[in-house]
Amino acid sequence: MGRRLVVEADGGSRGNPGPAAYGAVVRDAVTGEVLVEVAEHIGTASNNVAEYRGVIAGLTAAKGIDPDAQVEVRLDSKLVVEQLSGRWQVKHPDMRVLARQALAVWPGGDVTYTWVPRERNKHADRLVNEALDAGAAGRPWTPRALPVPPALEVPSVEAPANRLVGWAPDPGPPTTFRLLRHGQTEHTREKRFSGSGGADPGLTDVGLGQARAALALLRGRPVDTVVASPLRRTRETAAVVAAALGHEVRVEDGLRECAFGEWEGLTFAEVEEGWPDELAAWLGSTAVTPPGGESFDEVAARVRRTRDRLIARHPGRALLLVTHVTPIKTLVRLALDAPAQALFRMELAPASLTTVAWFGDGNASLRAFNETPQHP
Repeated sequence: MGRRLVVEADGGSRGNPGPAAYGAVVRDAVTGEVLVEVAEHIGTASNNVAEYRGVIAGLTAAKGIDPDAQVEVRLDSKLVVEQLSGRWQVKHPDMRVLARQALAVWPGGDVTYTWVPRERNKHADRLVNEALDAGAAGRPWTPRALPVPPALEVPSVEAPANRLVGWAPDPGPPTTFRLLRHGQTEHTREKRFSGSGGADPGLTDVGLGQARAALALLRGRPVDTVVASPLRRTRETAAVVAAALGHEVRVEDGLRECAFGEWEGLTFAEVEEGWPDELAAWLGSTAVTPPGGESFDEVAARVRRTRDRLIARHPGRALLLVTHVTPIKTLVRLALDAPAQALFRMELAPASLTTVAWFGDGNASLRAFNETPQHP
């Protein structure tokens, strides 16, 4: 049984329909601690559409924190609560699509829906208005930095003073992330969307061979801990490498791949045929969520938290993180302080190795990118 989480979600439209946005906050049910905030201006839509989008975004964010959690979703929309609880029919065809997407985020999961008065949903309502104001100003909504619990604090990690790495006084030993992408799966070979919300394919024989070949990349490079995403392909890759290095594999949920929702298992051409407008929007903004999936901005938020947690737990050590394309690209982007669109400018081969060093003053150094045994 996982932890208990509360999702507070809201949506609103100035005009109904009119300029619309959603907001959601995920809290620890026991401590009340805010774990993540999400919000987005979604163009012209109705209140109900915005409310459903808030639920979808909040559930997706909660799943990124703990996919085994018990979740209570709180809304001030009686209609959405009753429809998602199965007590009222969903008659409008657009709402049926959104309801299916909301239920598909966590199929079979322990999710309940609770109506609350508007005055008890002020946090999510504030996020909605922030996103509406941002949209009216022609800019995306950006989350505020949330406080990090004392045990996980990493000094100045978000905005360190720039320095020339290797030229300034010795900042002390960095925490080194050796980022290993998993080996080939059938989805990799067929170039299909393969995230964390659909099938969980294992490695092919070629993929197992790639995992074994990756050991050559680690020869002479220290590894103190092996950490893997919970998905099968990363755990199988990590098991091959960890056995050879004499380590156990620790699983870290924050390293899982982006959830692609209804696009899971499909090729790019199939998605382009079935969801042309949604795909174009997704390619145009990292804040856009695939239907029933997770946006790259949401992935970045959980990867950033995971990075901070691992640095705090293993200061000055070398970690082998066996993960996926999106988390690796995100960590590289964060290290370089590059814009979100940089995700679309990187390519990673199966079982390739990327190395980033994180220093105690918050600076970072990209040491290697997309190394393979054939092209070290």
